[in-house]
Amino acid sequence: MWQQGYRKNDVESGGSHSHSQQLYPVQLESPELRWGFIRKVYSIIAIQLLATIAVGAVVVTVKPISHFFTHTNAGLACYIILIITPLIVLCPLYYYHQKHPLNFLLLGIFTLAFAFSVGLTCAYTSGKVILEAAILTAAVVVSLTLYTFWAVKRGHDFNFLGPFLFGSLIVLIIFAVIQIFFPLGKIGVMIYGCLGSIIFCGYIVYDTDNLIKRYTYDEYIWAAVALYLDIINLFLSLLAIFRAADS
Repeated sequence: MWQQGYRKNDVESGGSHSHSQQLYPVQLESPELRWGFIRKVYSIIAIQLLATIAVGAVVVTVKPISHFFTHTNAGLACYIILIITPLIVLCPLYYYHQKHPLNFLLLGIFTLAFAFSVGLTCAYTSGKVILEAAILTAAVVVSLTLYTFWAVKRGHDFNFLGPFLFGSLIVLIIFAVIQIFFPLGKIGVMIYGCLGSIIFCGYIVYDTDNLIKRYTYDEYIWAAVALYLDIINLFLSLLAIFRAADS
């Protein structure tokens, strides 16, 4: 509907949208509407990241919380529930991603559960390691985002990365499962962290490219979830590297 309104106004105005406003060559939709969509997605991601930092900080600093989850049977059961909750919530979130305000409620549950898991992962990590991983993650995310916008502006397309990244993610998941049953030690953790960092760097570029070109205006929740997961998983991969190196 937005695109139809844009085309009508564009015809009447004789093409008032300047070329400099376009995000990529031969953009047929309204640059203003796409920029508005991008700002909305990044606003949601910013809130998700702030919530994750807040919850993670509480879990890390309040030691009884992490002790309950890692040293009691009831806590371990709750920990498992927290880990699988984001996966379970993704199903209704996919079905109701256009139904407001239910979509934001489900997104909140997804984010808080994921944030708790991240906090528990960081609970027994030194503050120096967490800070190093956080700073590097922020630098990489900003750099890759700016690069993707710059490259797309000049006509580059990153859609071809999809199959390669998916295959790499499958390898990473299988590697993680092997690590659980047959621990490979510090070297294995560092290999896992390095592979994960490379893969999620690629996903940040790929999902940012989709954000600019392919997501529809109603898919802002999915766009935010995709990039949020890329950022958090990159942080966790870097955290694994620094933690293994620090041990």
